[in-house]
This record gives sequence, structure tokens and C-alpha cells, in this order.
Amino acid sequence: MILTKNDAQEILDTILSNSKATDVEVSINGGTSSNLRFARNTVTTSGTAQNVSIDITSTFGKKSGSYSANQFDDKTLEQAVKRAEELARLAPEDPEYLPPLLPQTYPEVKAYVEATAKVSPEYRATTAHECIEQAEENGLVAAGFIENGEGFSLFGNNKGLVAYHRDTSITYSVTARTKDGTGSGWASDGHNDSEKFNATAASLRAVEKGAASVNPKTVEPGKYTVVLEPEAVSNLLGNLSFRMDARSADEGRSFFSDVDGKNKIGQKLFPDFVNIYSDPAHPDAPGSPWSEAGMPSRKVEWIKNGTLMNLRYSRYWAQQKGKEPVPFPSNVIMEGGTASLEDLIASTDKGILVTRFWYIRDVDPKTVLLTGLTRDGVFWIEKGKITGPVKNFRFNESPVAMLKNIEMMSKPFRMQGVGSADLIPALKVKEFTFSSLSDAV
Repeated sequence: MILTKNDAQEILDTILSNSKATDVEVSINGGTSSNLRFARNTVTTSGTAQNVSIDITSTFGKKSGSYSANQFDDKTLEQAVKRAEELARLAPEDPEYLPPLLPQTYPEVKAYVEATAKVSPEYRATTAHECIEQAEENGLVAAGFIENGEGFSLFGNNKGLVAYHRDTSITYSVTARTKDGTGSGWASDGHNDSEKFNATAASLRAVEKGAASVNPKTVEPGKYTVVLEPEAVSNLLGNLSFRMDARSADEGRSFFSDVDGKNKIGQKLFPDFVNIYSDPAHPDAPGSPWSEAGMPSRKVEWIKNGTLMNLRYSRYWAQQKGKEPVPFPSNVIMEGGTASLEDLIASTDKGILVTRFWYIRDVDPKTVLLTGLTRDGVFWIEKGKITGPVKNFRFNESPVAMLKNIEMMSKPFRMQGVGSADLIPALKVKEFTFSSLSDAV
């Protein structure tokens, strides 16, 4: 369900008028989404969902309580405010509490495209039909999910701050497996603008990989040159970007920690061509205009020419360290290469192509050492060409080592995450560690 800014503002005003707390913060979120799911080469479900949720945080001094509701009639809102205040009075004091922000200036983020919100059931059905036809022609079994919708968010408080945002998205992912279950291919696509979305191409990639994955050979685990497709890079890089926090670094709990309670800001950690930044207003990957507690999002350079430029500073930690707050990344954009994925493969004498990773878990948070499995398309490269499929591996590797060992980088591709989008390249990386074989597909 979509509320206009005026409608959401009326709800905010009603909540604030009922409040007796010192500080009040309100978040109102909602949306409408429509989807179609298919599996075993047939459509299984289709539907539309609407939702609205309201989160109220009331504070007395440094004691806060929160309450959520999904109705917004006057009686429900009055009861929700009362309950949040009751919980606040029962809560212990938060020694790190900071009062709400005053009105802020937010970046202009163009994330709403009407055509995306209005994608029809026929469009979703055609997408599934085309993919199923391709799968059947190649003796494969396909499963996929396509969803489009629109959403809104309003954040406000009793200090006069009000922020409102609307966005749209269309996402698609598909897996094409061999009938005997020994091979698999996967692909996805997503955008806030349906005109820039190409489900047909994604279906074709998945089917081609599934068909090519028959009878994989065994390659012994070890260190290999790898070509990581953008999804695989995103799987690892996301684990690094979420750890780029100044407090954990200053307290000695992070790869970004240095000696004597310092961090590594200003140090060169990666090759010159590694550049990572976030920008909520990027036209190909728009993000949210605000971060936690209404802090404005902005363009932030995290790594520039291999040098660590910034870490996230919460309002509290920034105050403790005498720094300006740095918001949580609204997206992750990695640049530095202009090649294509095909160029990376052609430049590889011997190596392994990885479509994506899954079941990723921490091994050593301090070094960001991760473990996980390859999935849905692993292929041997020899003399610049893909020669055939290989069995899946378990890997033990760090995204830090991945960035340090880059030999070649493609242009960035749009990767649709949960609630945001990133721009991530494919990478050719040396000495990537596969620790064991896996029978998973």
C-alpha cells in the first residue's frame, strides 16, 4: 500500500499529537508488490501483496521503548503511542543515547519509475513462459521468481525532521538444472527502471550454463586463478563493506584496526585501481536518501586508488572521537576496470570461472576470512576458453585477499540486493583458495 507524503505526514502528526515523551521518532513504511513463481517448468504461484507498518520509538531522558503497528486509525495510533511510552518507562537507561536530529537536507534520489510499478501480470507470465520454453528445449528443469512493485518510506520526529522517499523495483532470478540433478545454471537481473531490465537475457544465461554443466570433472582443491562473475564478487565484497565501521576498528575488533586504538584510514591497503564508494543518487543504483535515525545519506569514498578513505561513524562514535558522522553505505559501487567478462576469460591461461557463492560463514572476523561453497556454474578455463564444467568447491578466502590479488577487472554491472542495488565488476583474481570438493550442485 502506498501513502502519499501528505497522507503519511497526517499519520506522523497524529502520533506526535498523542505523545507525552521527551523525544519521539516515527518510521512509516509500505508498498505493493506483485509476483510470479515457477518451478519444475510450470507456474506454481502468482499474487499481489500490500503492507504498511508503523514503528514508534518514545524516549524519556535516556530510556526508550518501541512499538509497531500495521493499522493507522486514530484509536490504534493512540494505543501504539501509549504502549511505546509504557515500554520506555520500564527500560534501562541507554548511556549512548543521543537526542533526535533536527531537520536535515537530503539528496535528491530518483528511484521511482511509474512503468516499473505498473508491470503487468502478462509481462511476468511471458517471462516465465519464455524461460520454461528455453529450458525444455535444452532438456533442463527451470525454477524462477519475478517480482515488481513500489514502496514508500517516511521518517520523522518531534524536532521537526520529516523525510519521505518513493521507489520502484523489478527483480528476477532463475535456476536451470539438469534433469538428473548433477548440473545447474543461475542468473538474475533487477532494476528500478523496467526499461533497463532484461529477463530474457537472464533466462538465456541460466539455461546456457545449465546445459553446459553436464558431467562436471573433478579438479583437486588448491590455489587457482579465478574469474569471479559480478554476483560472486558481490557475495564476498558485501561481507567486507558491512564491516567498514570505525568503532569496531578503533576498539581493535576489525581488519581495519591499527595499533594503539587507531584505525587504518589513510593507509594504502589495495592496488591503485581499486575504488569503492557509495552514492545514493547514482542513476543506475539509487539508494535511500537517509541512513539510521534520519542521518542524510551522501556520496562517500571508502577506498580510493587502493587507500582507505573512510569508515562509518555513527552519531555517537563520531561525537566520542570528535569526528563528523559518516552514514552507513546506501549502496556499494566498485570501479576501476573497463574490460568485459569475456576479456577476463580470454586473458586466463588456466583457471576457474565461478558464477556465485552461497552458504557463506565467518571463519575469522578479524581477517574477514570466510568459507562457503560455489554454486550454479563452475567451469574450467584453459588458454582463454571455457573447456567444460568442474565440480563445486568449498572455499576459504577473504575479500581482503581478493582485492589485493586482482589481476584484471571488468566494468561494473548492476547487482540487485535486498532493498538496495550495487554496481559490481567481474574480477580476475590470482591464488584464490579452494579448500575441498563439494558434491552440492
